[in-house]
Amino acid sequence: MNPLFDLSGKVAIVTGGNGGIGLGMAQGLADAGATVVIAGRNESKNQNAVNAILQKGGKASAVVVDVQQQAECEQMVQRSLQAHGRIDVLVNNAGMNIRKPPQAYALAEWNQVLQTNLTSAFVCSQAVYPVFEHQGAGKIINIGSMMSLFGASFATPYAASKGGLVQMTKAMACAWAAQHIQVNAILPGWIDTDLTRQARIDVDGLHQRVLDRTPAKRWGMPDDFAGIAVFLASPASDFITGAAIAVDGGYSVQG
Repeated sequence: MNPLFDLSGKVAIVTGGNGGIGLGMAQGLADAGATVVIAGRNESKNQNAVNAILQKGGKASAVVVDVQQQAECEQMVQRSLQAHGRIDVLVNNAGMNIRKPPQAYALAEWNQVLQTNLTSAFVCSQAVYPVFEHQGAGKIINIGSMMSLFGASFATPYAASKGGLVQMTKAMACAWAAQHIQVNAILPGWIDTDLTRQARIDVDGLHQRVLDRTPAKRWGMPDDFAGIAVFLASPASDFITGAAIAVDGGYSVQG
């Protein structure tokens, strides 16, 4: 393997890594040699993801965490460190959406989406920072969205959280670059996951509109995120920080 992309001996935490885009990234990191910690609320789904990675010859473990709880985020980092002796990569992927017009959200729903998508990434990043500082390097990969860039009438708190995630990425990148910690964001387009399958039910005509606008003429798949995850977790990206990289089949550049 090209040493620029070799993650042998590295440890990566992937929140929400038990399915969808998270699992696609986790499998890619494991294929590149990393030990992956699958972090999610559902213990059985976590173990299924671990088993899938192990069956392909990778190394993985799991930790149960509710990223809405600060103490659990901090415990996730400590448990991963105790289990594996180091942490090199944090992927802040856990997320959720509630689809309604703006006037229909209860404040509790707004807070839940922001807490899950944005605040948890901040808390997890804070928790892992001392580990990275002590080791002298680290990588944080935040998962944004096309809605970091575009509006959507049915996803006000989601769009706010994902837009905030990109700005948080830039701020942390500036703050921590001198400690050899790179912080970058991935902006997925329309990807075929459980969340977007529900969106295609909730939003009339969504499937065809996505195909019409996407130059690649298909929805993305979780496996499409293996490569970008490896790149941003590896030495190949050591001089890249504060970037927000679209993985969308050209959706965001189609006129």
